[in-house]
Amino acid sequence: MRNIAEAALKQAIEVHQEFLGSGLDQAVAAAQLISRCLAGGGKLMSMGNGGSAADAQHLAAELVNRFMMERPGLPALALTTDTSVLTSVANDYDYKEIFSKQIKALASEGDVVLGLSTSGRSPNVLAGLGAARQRGLATVGLTGRHGEAMEPLCDVLIQVPSELTPRIQEIHAFCVHLICELVDLTLFGRSQ
Repeated sequence: MRNIAEAALKQAIEVHQEFLGSGLDQAVAAAQLISRCLAGGGKLMSMGNGGSAADAQHLAAELVNRFMMERPGLPALALTTDTSVLTSVANDYDYKEIFSKQIKALASEGDVVLGLSTSGRSPNVLAGLGAARQRGLATVGLTGRHGEAMEPLCDVLIQVPSELTPRIQEIHAFCVHLICELVDLTLFGRSQ
């Protein structure tokens, strides 16, 4: 068992090292984009499926409540949490539209929409990013190595150099924390 755990940890370290060279600048750019949005009175809307839904909710919670410092709450909304909206849209229309319908109803000029998809091919996340683009909103994507479908829909695309869902999600969790820390530093002059 230990050898399996050690191999997983070494693999995670390798992906983090590779991300340091290939994806960190995009994560910083995402934090800058989100900071400008929030400073200008906009809100962040995040979305994803499964573990990515949890990451979308985690990001919204850290911004609305607090990350590492006491500060006013920041406007952020996870589009994954209203079961009545999600199930009614999926039932009446299509699961693909669960995020795009919310963006069309709730988004305002100056908002940022952030989509997480480890595969980069989640139809509802792609549709949500597409709806955001149609409304002229800034968009951020977090994905794995194969995020080609997300690329034309994102102002900033953060790609994790892996095809393994657990390793991708580990970097996504790091990016959630990094974005929160950099937003706090940008808007409040400190991160802790």
